Amino acid sequence: MKIIGITGGVGAGKSEILSYISKNYSCRVIRADEAAHLLEEPGQHCYEQLVELLGTKILNHDLTINKKAMADVIFKDKAILEKVNAIIHPEVKKYIIEQIELEKEKNNVKYFFIEAALLIEEKYDQIADELWYIHSDVAIREKRLAKNRHYSAAKTADIMRGQLSEEEFRKHCAVVISNNGDLEETYKQIKTFLD
Repeated sequence: MKIIGITGGVGAGKSEILSYISKNYSCRVIRADEAAHLLEEPGQHCYEQLVELLGTKILNHDLTINKKAMADVIFKDKAILEKVNAIIHPEVKKYIIEQIELEKEKNNVKYFFIEAALLIEEKYDQIADELWYIHSDVAIREKRLAKNRHYSAAKTADIMRGQLSEEEFRKHCAVVISNNGDLEETYKQIKTFLD
């Protein structure tokens, strides 16, 4: 089983690409964001620590974590964001490693894909056989984010500023998939690397 990490800037089309891969290849896909949400559920590894750090104001009536309330608290304060990341990221990585081991035991899939915004920063290259960078031009990403997520230009610029540069992504990734709009062209590139 080959382990592939997928990363790229916001709006690059990682979800679209992973959706295509999961429909057309023998694989398991884990998105770090989804794993984090799972680990933030009541009774899971991160839940108690997050409530202790951020207080009960981040909870819904049913005691689940309100993602918007949590985001409002953590994105106003860099020190708190770092503490939250220190709780969540190691647990997500541990969970992903456990899932890789499970898939190896089952021996049912050819590929295991990990999608994470902080794939490089969190050193997933130590787990993955190779890293893939999904590249899209900035103007295309801005258009996608405005259309699909209704992000303002300011919000998009703010998120992009906080992400790695094009050079950093390329330096760490063995494979670059260009995803500038023609999906058939993108799928062709994927086939080249996976078939």
